[in-house]
Amino acid sequence: MHAPALLPPRTPSQRPEKKGWDPGRSGREAGPYRTRAPRSGWWPEGGDGAGLAETPKGASGSPPQILAQECLQASGKMAARGLGRSLGRLLGSLSWRSGQPVRPLRGVSAPAAAAAQPGSYQAQIAQAYHTVWDCDFSSGKIGWFLGGQLNVSVNCLDQHVRKSPESVALIWERDEPGTEVRITYRELLETTCRLANTLKRHGIRRGDRVAIYMPVSPLAVAAMLACARVGAVHTVVFAGFSAESLAGRINDAKCKVVITFNQGLRGGRVVELKKIVDEAVKHCPTIQHVLVAHRTDNKVHMGRLDIPLEQEMAKEDTVCAPESMSSEDMLFLLYTSGSTGTPKGLVHTQAGYLLYAAVTHRLVFDYRPGDVFGCVADIGWITGHSYVVYGPLCNGATTVLFESTPVYPDAGRYWETVQRLKINQFYGAPTAVRLLLKYGDSWVKKYDRSSLRTLGSVGEPINYEAWEWLHKVVGDCRCTLVDTWWQTETGGICIAPRPSEEGAEILPGMAMRPFYGIVPILMDEKGNVVEGGDVSGALCLSQAWPGMARTIYGDHQRFMEAYFKPYPGYYFTGDGAYRTEGGYYQITGRMDDVINISGHRLGTAEIEDSMASHPAVAETAVIGYPHDIKGEAAFAFIVLKDNAGDPDLVVKEVRSAVANKIAKYAVPDQILVVKRLPKTRSGKVMRRLLRKIITGRAQDLGDTTTLEDPHVIMEILKVYQKYKDKQTAAQ
Repeated sequence: MHAPALLPPRTPSQRPEKKGWDPGRSGREAGPYRTRAPRSGWWPEGGDGAGLAETPKGASGSPPQILAQECLQASGKMAARGLGRSLGRLLGSLSWRSGQPVRPLRGVSAPAAAAAQPGSYQAQIAQAYHTVWDCDFSSGKIGWFLGGQLNVSVNCLDQHVRKSPESVALIWERDEPGTEVRITYRELLETTCRLANTLKRHGIRRGDRVAIYMPVSPLAVAAMLACARVGAVHTVVFAGFSAESLAGRINDAKCKVVITFNQGLRGGRVVELKKIVDEAVKHCPTIQHVLVAHRTDNKVHMGRLDIPLEQEMAKEDTVCAPESMSSEDMLFLLYTSGSTGTPKGLVHTQAGYLLYAAVTHRLVFDYRPGDVFGCVADIGWITGHSYVVYGPLCNGATTVLFESTPVYPDAGRYWETVQRLKINQFYGAPTAVRLLLKYGDSWVKKYDRSSLRTLGSVGEPINYEAWEWLHKVVGDCRCTLVDTWWQTETGGICIAPRPSEEGAEILPGMAMRPFYGIVPILMDEKGNVVEGGDVSGALCLSQAWPGMARTIYGDHQRFMEAYFKPYPGYYFTGDGAYRTEGGYYQITGRMDDVINISGHRLGTAEIEDSMASHPAVAETAVIGYPHDIKGEAAFAFIVLKDNAGDPDLVVKEVRSAVANKIAKYAVPDQILVVKRLPKTRSGKVMRRLLRKIITGRAQDLGDTTTLEDPHVIMEILKVYQKYKDKQTAAQ
């Protein structure tokens, strides 16, 4: 099996000797895109953090200065000017359309600079964008950097190619261990342009939707950037979804083209991607072409709609003029499942999303030029969009594309990769951490992890045991560990321990500090704001931020009802949170995962954390169910580690652990030992399915398209029936 011919093959005399992709011909300067000075508002002026600018005319909502002020509250003694420098530099580095670079006078306010350079400063800024933000939660209207024109691919590629074309953009950690491929920014730009020209030749125009059904790979990244370059909207579908799930997303978005591989490789197994696409497009009348690349040497059936992608790219130029996009034009759709059975296509736009992804990547993870950033998420999820592709590439980073699994070929895969690639930041899911915990410390300590500086957790609240293991065993107690909270809807990290004052405390298993511009509010059941510390409530955000989703594609009413109707005037996250006396935030789980037992509100994550502290417990999932006396009671599912011993004894000890760590009322009434839990392909436990199983609604499971293995439902149903039969016999 081989890596795909990411650029067409050449004769030996033409092929460059350096390792990586065949680079093709040198690209030219791409159009009139130049660095522009940002308009004042979300950052201090002058580029040196000197003071806050006045609110620009035309901006609505609360003044943008509040973003810096909230930063002070959330991050202790960190200076507001630090925020200004970071955002000012990043916005200054974004390539806005037309004009020449603007160099404001250091330490001089905008009016003074304009007076010193009449007719230049203000006029040139105005060509970039005229309004920083225009947001109204009552109508779900969200707009940032209005009037601005840019191209995301230029900011992720061209600007770096001009400065350092041979810097490594991607390290593709292929499924086969030790066969990584390095791709420079020049190579990635040229391949992106070839693919963009291929899309244009086959009828893709600005605003058209393109489905990408590919595993983590350089060509998948190029496909995303190629869509951005020509102004098309990509929707990446995880390369593991069924044909039915893929078809549903294609039809909702009305995609014209699907880009896929002949096959995929994951964990040593072959995934028949093309066959899945073939089945899906039978039910997709809008699909005009299927572009098929090759990950393996195996031949697949090529039908009427199918086009061999590498052959078509070989015919195209390595230069493609970027489309000039408005700040609020759609960049991508990303579907997330819903309990109604209809996936939601969340819309993310251009400038605000890119800015937020880039600045959170830089500051939360302490990214520094030259670092190797290792986010092991799939590009089919928002984590892959923001912290594998757009954030790192906008910052000119080297980003790792991890194609394999944590345990292939063995449980040391992550750490061997860290050693070989000298990864500086490692960002992964608690589910993977808990899985690796079962294999012990030796697989970690076998490899040199001295390159690591920051560890990150994403996807769900991380339990204390997993946090401690990640910090002490993987990080040797010397790495910063950031437990990050955010959502597909938020576009980027909203609450995390960093950035903060240097050396500021980090509490285990707690997201802690709101990011710049994020203003969390806790609400009670009556819709009142909960003040003070040592309190819990529904987590809402009180003002807009650049990275947030703008709507649900084709259904703005559903967007309003899901996020803005529950608590008018606020964005409702759907999560519950606890705020400490010190003002730090801990996510307690989804609000539908909060149990009210005899008047005591408990987050399921809190109970799960107590149960997972038992050395024999690998994973837990707790859900609430109706109880005649208590109103609601807790039902726990637990997965035991190998060689855990007597399950009945473990269950008894787990009950004691919950009673000791929380209270007797928190002890689950029912505890069921299962082999595994129902999870999405991104590793999240689907607790609503467990709830339906124990409440007798297993025939109406709702949307299960994100379920990794549907067979797990029958497994749990059988175990649960035996459990009920045993209880009945004992009565």
